[in-house]
Amino acid sequence: MPFGFDRSRRLRHRTEFDLVYADGRVVRRGPVRIHGLANGLDHHRLGLSVPRRAGNAVRRNRMKRLLREAFRRMQDDGPRGYDLVITLGPHEPHLLAEYQKLLARAVQEMNRAAS
Repeated sequence: MPFGFDRSRRLRHRTEFDLVYADGRVVRRGPVRIHGLANGLDHHRLGLSVPRRAGNAVRRNRMKRLLREAFRRMQDDGPRGYDLVITLGPHEPHLLAEYQKLLARAVQEMNRAAS
């Protein structure tokens, strides 16, 4: 399952989110903040935080679907082994390709900073 998004690739517990927030690096691009922390695994894991101020339920769910799909497509590209927590502010949902570029650049920046 090369492009799957099973439970092993998700951050699900509050403690996992808190660890990334406390010890991770932050990349900001407009209303999108990506917190990342090396996890020692051979794959990335994703957590999403989309507060109500980001829009109504329909808009928030659309942004989350696009971000999960962007992550699913880029998870095997480039350096591996980061826990990523994405926090969104209010904005119009981007296109899928824009979210993919954003995630790829963020992982590259985190890897460059860690080296």
